[in-house]
Amino acid sequence: MKQLSTKLKIVYVLEYIVYYLTSYFKFKYGIIHNNIANITITAHTGCNGKEWNSIESLEDGYKSGAQILEFDLYFDKNGVPCLSHGKLKGNEIKLEDAFKFFANISVVKGNIDVKNVDNMPVVFDLIKSYNLSDRVFFTGVKEKFVEAVKKGCPGIKYYLNYRPKFLKLNSQQYLDQLVDIVKKNGALGINMRHDYLSKKLIGKFHEHGLLVSVWTVDSEYYMLRAMYYGPDNITTKRPSKLRKLISKY
Repeated sequence: MKQLSTKLKIVYVLEYIVYYLTSYFKFKYGIIHNNIANITITAHTGCNGKEWNSIESLEDGYKSGAQILEFDLYFDKNGVPCLSHGKLKGNEIKLEDAFKFFANISVVKGNIDVKNVDNMPVVFDLIKSYNLSDRVFFTGVKEKFVEAVKKGCPGIKYYLNYRPKFLKLNSQQYLDQLVDIVKKNGALGINMRHDYLSKKLIGKFHEHGLLVSVWTVDSEYYMLRAMYYGPDNITTKRPSKLRKLISKY
């Protein structure tokens, strides 16, 4: 019985290696999606080993050539917006400091990844104060966050964070339902893990004028895979690497 279990493990490993290699060459030498010229690159916070949610991370993402810089939005106990992925430690950068950085550069956009929505009107006041209404947008917006985002920051665009059902990615009926969910929530598109990419999903969303953004794509294999399917945005901690790959095509 033990010998059989070992043999099954070996077969499983061999099958995975074959799948990985064949997929790699498929994505590397297959027909790259014709949307590749329109793909934007978002530098994930903490890109290239920099501290998460720091000005240094934003600067590094900017120098890497990314069109969009990401940082996380959280609120302290007084409702002041800060840059943090979760529980505050007390030394966080204020959202206003990030906006000061963006106000001095006009090329890139800011992706505000919403971790909670405690005081969105204050965020809106800062956006207006620094004239960033057309340069920032929200991700991290789950369905339960939509109302607070819409009311607190009217007119600011956002992606709907959503986890599709993997086994239904090729079902036209399910994709129609997914499109309806995004439209119903007033989002400009869907933001999801890169694992859920499919050609039918991309095609269905583009057919309805909606965008597809994926995260977090760091290895060359998954970069090529994402490029193969052709989403509108790819978020990565290695923006320079992704930019070089895209430039080859």
